[in-house]
Amino acid sequence: MDIFLLLKAAILGVVEGLTEFLPISSTGHLILVGDLLNFNDERGKVFEIIIQFAAILAVCWEYRTRISAVIIDLPRSKPAQRFATNLMVAFLPAAMLGFLFAKSIKAHLFAPVPVASAFIIGGFIILWAERRDHQTTIHSIEDMNWRDALKVGLAQSLALIPGTSRSGATIIGGLFFGLSRRAATEFSFFLAIPTLFAATLYEVVKYRDLFHASDLPMFVVGGIASFISAFLCVRWLLRYISNHDFTLFAWYRIVFGLIVLATSWTGLVSWSA
Repeated sequence: MDIFLLLKAAILGVVEGLTEFLPISSTGHLILVGDLLNFNDERGKVFEIIIQFAAILAVCWEYRTRISAVIIDLPRSKPAQRFATNLMVAFLPAAMLGFLFAKSIKAHLFAPVPVASAFIIGGFIILWAERRDHQTTIHSIEDMNWRDALKVGLAQSLALIPGTSRSGATIIGGLFFGLSRRAATEFSFFLAIPTLFAATLYEVVKYRDLFHASDLPMFVVGGIASFISAFLCVRWLLRYISNHDFTLFAWYRIVFGLIVLATSWTGLVSWSA
């Protein structure tokens, strides 16, 4: 196995793990970094499935006690049933719209310049969300009902546009709909589990002919890098939001997006993905 290929796998794994649950778009970063590393071909698409799955496993491990309790209590516990219902309701909008429009979106928007534009627009939306008067009516995810979950689910569907950020759409959408920062962030983590599991299963079936045993070392390196970085990122973000807002991520998005657009227009970087 090519050592440089394994290095690319490790870099992309870390990028996926660090960006999947922050409001800065993992898909957008993978498109851009994959383009710089010349790893956006069909083989790269299959690799992204693996590292995305590893990032989901990191969240499942972090919340393993809560998830196990919900599964065990589901037949007889009203709170567990409400929690499961909320996740399903929030999951459906993106699942349905993704099934209908995923092919068109990938054909027209999975490119560096559209991604950079989405980065910038999303950054200004986060700044707007943080500057408005935030009225918190839901302090924990246990306080949510199916209507609250549906609103967050509709916000998540905006993340079908690459560069928007699934976590960013759900967290900032949650803030707009009255969730506290912690409730919006934790619900975004939990919502990632059915959403990304479904996306992973769909892509595994779609690209099953591209999986080869010879790529196993690359999958292992990228998967481990993604799992560890995602696990650390989730824990860090929960501590961060206890004393900070999301303005830092907004400015990061804007600056990063402007850099991509500037390098594209000047020809300094030949974006091709």
